[in-house]
Amino acid sequence: MTGRLARRVGSRLTAGVAVVWAVFTLVFLVLRVLPGDPVSLAADADSGGAPPSPATLAALRAQYGLDRPLWQQYLSAVGDFVRGDWGTSVVTGRPVTTTLLDAPPSTAVLAVSALALGAVVAFGLAFAATYRPNGIASRVIGQIPSVLVSLPTFAVGLVLIQVFAFGLGVLPGFGDRTPASAILPAVTLAVPIAGYLGQLMASGMREAAAQPFVDVARATGASDLTVHLRHVAPAAALPTLSALGVLVGSALAGAVVVETVFSRAGLGRLTQQAVAAHDGPVMLATVVVSAAIFVVVTAVVDIVGPLVDPRARSTS
Repeated sequence: MTGRLARRVGSRLTAGVAVVWAVFTLVFLVLRVLPGDPVSLAADADSGGAPPSPATLAALRAQYGLDRPLWQQYLSAVGDFVRGDWGTSVVTGRPVTTTLLDAPPSTAVLAVSALALGAVVAFGLAFAATYRPNGIASRVIGQIPSVLVSLPTFAVGLVLIQVFAFGLGVLPGFGDRTPASAILPAVTLAVPIAGYLGQLMASGMREAAAQPFVDVARATGASDLTVHLRHVAPAAALPTLSALGVLVGSALAGAVVVETVFSRAGLGRLTQQAVAAHDGPVMLATVVVSAAIFVVVTAVVDIVGPLVDPRARSTS
């Protein structure tokens, strides 16, 4: 068992490093072929809009290593990234590591809140849809997750701002100065998560309800509610755990939209600003860090899953 677990951890670690390296390489190459010159943009900003001189542009390109052959830039970038030297923002002039330290905590709070809220709502929807599967109410509720998945995140955010911030005035609509300011963004990000998880949980509960052990539980005299809570609902736990990696990736992607709509500082908004400003070092770091977070969560779930469920353990 210990040897199998060690091999599994080693395999996932190797695969994770390969994925992060592939993401780094892809983003590095994309940044080199994108239209627009970040050095020219930075020079324009420094000169107050006046056209920068060729000498100024050459000096800046030399400063950022953009005057060297592409393969030298790549090898230098890989070595610097591994050592923790992620460069300097072309726009702000601040070290990228310093810029990134300010972003993840806010995004982490948003993502964890959205995942927790989405899981609670998803369980409620799945339970209601499968408890009395032949009822009209259950059938109607069973369609709600599909609707939630299809709703555009930015549209949900704008509606929530209009209703609860501008209309009722009960919650702040923008910024991140108070804990209450995280409520609307978390709800917005939780909507597609609840839809996806609701579909997954409902499917797992329906499959479990058809298993013989459920009939045995009912034969002992247990009520339908007890059977559903103790025997049917737990069957949705493993699929939900397995989906955690996908959900984290979805939350990170959704944070780009949500943090922009609600004017919140975070990893998503930092990525959006870096893309808009052609700030290559910041863009590269944010995408790679997001990929690394996704890889770590997915690997942990993949390792823990077989330890939780014997059925998955036998096939791993």
